[in-house]
Amino acid sequence: MTMEINVSEMRRVRLFEVIGRVDSTNATELGTTLDKAADDGNNNLVLDLSGVDYMSSAGLREMVRILKRVKRSGGDLRIANPSERVKEVLELAGLDSIFEIYPTQVEAVGSF
Repeated sequence: MTMEINVSEMRRVRLFEVIGRVDSTNATELGTTLDKAADDGNNNLVLDLSGVDYMSSAGLREMVRILKRVKRSGGDLRIANPSERVKEVLELAGLDSIFEIYPTQVEAVGSF
């Protein structure tokens, strides 16, 4: 299964719904999509990871890189509704303490 990214605008937040597998073959595509939003001045980003059934270290690296980038501009990258597999990976990598994680899109978007 490949990765699909749906982008939408909610209030002053850019929402990314990621579906499928995020691995070494497509992690840079995720990073590029998030970079484009930051390039356009959108520094409040929400990643909905409810549809992600696999997240590799390459995907985590891109997420951390973008988090650092938007924080430098006063923004944040928040995670909404991570699947059980993604939640596990974030916890194992110790990233659940770095990212703000919300149970729903509405709560993640509303947190800005």
